[in-house]
Amino acid sequence: MKFSLIICTYMRPKSLLALLHSVQKQLLSPHQILVIDGSVNNETKNILKENIFENVEYFLVSKENRGLTKQRNYGISKVNIDSEIVCFLDDDTVLEIDYFYQTIETFKTNLNVVGVGGLAINEYKWKPQEANVFYDPKKYYLFEGYFYKEGLRNVVRNYFKLGSNLSSGKMPNYSHGRTSGFPNTGRIYEVDLLIGMSMSFRKSIVDTIKFSIFFDGYGLYEDADFSLRALNFGKNVINTSAHLSHFHAASGRPNQYKYGKMVVRNGWYVWRVKNPNPVFKDRFKWNAITILLTLIRFSNIITEQNKKAAFTESLGRIVGFWSLVFHKPKIE
Repeated sequence: MKFSLIICTYMRPKSLLALLHSVQKQLLSPHQILVIDGSVNNETKNILKENIFENVEYFLVSKENRGLTKQRNYGISKVNIDSEIVCFLDDDTVLEIDYFYQTIETFKTNLNVVGVGGLAINEYKWKPQEANVFYDPKKYYLFEGYFYKEGLRNVVRNYFKLGSNLSSGKMPNYSHGRTSGFPNTGRIYEVDLLIGMSMSFRKSIVDTIKFSIFFDGYGLYEDADFSLRALNFGKNVINTSAHLSHFHAASGRPNQYKYGKMVVRNGWYVWRVKNPNPVFKDRFKWNAITILLTLIRFSNIITEQNKKAAFTESLGRIVGFWSLVFHKPKIE
């Protein structure tokens, strides 16, 4: 199967270089690699002149096409007509040698699958369950012989009976799904949501639907929105044998106030894509969890060293929440 890779980048030339080196070492390589650069300088362009990679096509976009969703749509418009799969990777990821082989095999052997994601092994927190050990369900998530230690936000949600009632990658009717990922079992798991760092779709999907420009700029949760709409055409899955590392480069990210505001407003948007007419119980839970998570983030002013970041993000979440009263996003 011929497949294309789209890498949208912004002011991360060194991260991009590390990713491209890992792409060149793949057992199965993309037939086309599109680098869509929204940078406001020439550092990325220059580093690609100094380091030649096979099958790379570089595009420095104008201001009008800058921003994650716009750059992804721009990249889609440049995909070769004979490509069958379009892969997306964050520019701060590095692939294991068989990442693309595992991804493409998933499409080949599962004709009803339209989207495939991988497993970030450097963020892996699952451990095998031990015999005769009690795992408090409020503090641990158990799955297929493995356990995952819940973070504070999920522990608190569990105590208030606001935790997700579905497995990882599935979105409940009140949103706020489980974010634990999956243990490294080598199996394939059906999900609602794929993560933008590592997601691939059949070309027929990206030719039919596009990334929403509602998620302007940094584009938080744009991957969730696209994944949910792709479900209209088939299944999304995570292949736990498709391995990569995700390093969350700090450059190119919005300030904490804008990020906090996006968490709430973009989160509301994605919730309504999944559940456009929520019943009272779903509305109550979405709002209760949003308020609870804001309070937890506000408490980080005391518990974390970077108190300014915790305060400004909390403020952004509060402003984002109250803005929904007066100006709700319009669902496309």
